[in-house]
Amino acid sequence: MSSQQELSPREMAVKARAAARHLQALSTEDRVKILNSIADEIEANEAAIMEENKADVEAATGTISDSLLQRLILKPAKIAQLADGIRAIARQEEPIGKLLSRTELADGLVLDKVTSPIGVLLIIFEARPDALPQIAALAIRSGNGLLLKGGKEAVRSNAILHSIIVGCVEKAAPSVGRGLIGLVTSRDEIDALLALNDTIDLVIPRGSNQLVSYIQSNTKIPVLGHADGICHIYVDPSADDAMVKSICVDSKIDYPAACNAVEKILVHESLKGERLDALLAALKEAGVTVHGGDRSVSELGLSPAPSVRHEYSSLDVTVELVSSMTEAIDHIHANGSGHTESIITQDAALAEEFLRRVDSACVLHNASTRFSDGYRFGLGAEVGISTSRIHARGPVGVEGLMTTRFLLRGHGQVVKKDTGVTYTHKSLPF
Repeated sequence: MSSQQELSPREMAVKARAAARHLQALSTEDRVKILNSIADEIEANEAAIMEENKADVEAATGTISDSLLQRLILKPAKIAQLADGIRAIARQEEPIGKLLSRTELADGLVLDKVTSPIGVLLIIFEARPDALPQIAALAIRSGNGLLLKGGKEAVRSNAILHSIIVGCVEKAAPSVGRGLIGLVTSRDEIDALLALNDTIDLVIPRGSNQLVSYIQSNTKIPVLGHADGICHIYVDPSADDAMVKSICVDSKIDYPAACNAVEKILVHESLKGERLDALLAALKEAGVTVHGGDRSVSELGLSPAPSVRHEYSSLDVTVELVSSMTEAIDHIHANGSGHTESIITQDAALAEEFLRRVDSACVLHNASTRFSDGYRFGLGAEVGISTSRIHARGPVGVEGLMTTRFLLRGHGQVVKKDTGVTYTHKSLPF
């Protein structure tokens, strides 16, 4: 047992906050150096990481679902992508202390609004060892302290990745030290962590609906994330048939267990016949089992979906018929999770209407739902995809881990019941 794990959850959170304040005091160059060293060490230790991950996968095989097992597996390409993502985060502009506005309150009294780290983040994730270095890199770039609670399925993978990362932090910035990023390994400590609303500022769960719902119901700490990833594609009559097949198949098979994989395809009823048959054939040829909604069960003879609102996380998809785009949008709002929706159409005006009207975190036109991702959006990585409506929405990168604060500079002014100064409240250039 490491000395860090001997700490109580509260002690780990306090150490993370203290270390984060030292991290914020570093220069941009020093924090960039930490991130680049982490990327280098992850690549240099690929064989050791793969060995530990192999042990995790072997131990978990047959004991967890196939979708969870797929999330557990690390491959060389994924490790290379992790390193590239960390370097991309390092190249981003300095996020701390960015001036957002400058206001003259009164003569000689100037107020700045600047970006600031949130503080201490708690990330709870299931069987996703690749999430650990992504989240750690985002926390380092944004100046936040971090507590990580990974699933027991990935205990070996998480341990080696955590050791590499905190080793790089300690070597490059001894004043910050290993306490910046705590790894919680005991399941018993989850409830204790969730009770620390006075020392942890934000919880971000990454996992099953059950995990997210449990966390939301058992903490006073603000929770950022999503419980479901029920993503839709609407196929308009003007859509290019080849594009329809390509996008729908990719949105399902590229990574069926991902939260941004399509779960329901809404097809305009005028496509019944050869055009819809071609889509169904393409899905089946790709190994996808197609289920139906009420209309498609009745009119197409498809087997019924488990429910009107179902997340498969597997090579299954629901296909349903709709009479118009408005009906498709209403269906999405009634049965979706506000995650990611896409329209396939050659009608640019219709596409813009869809983008404007659909109330989801990410709305796409003529593109696979799998693009809804922090790495693909150019954020370097993500701590998760948020369907929350407060603070951050969609893939959450560095910007989503920042808040704001105010800095006021004066020359001895006093309020004196608002008679001490003459307010101007004038916006100033910056």
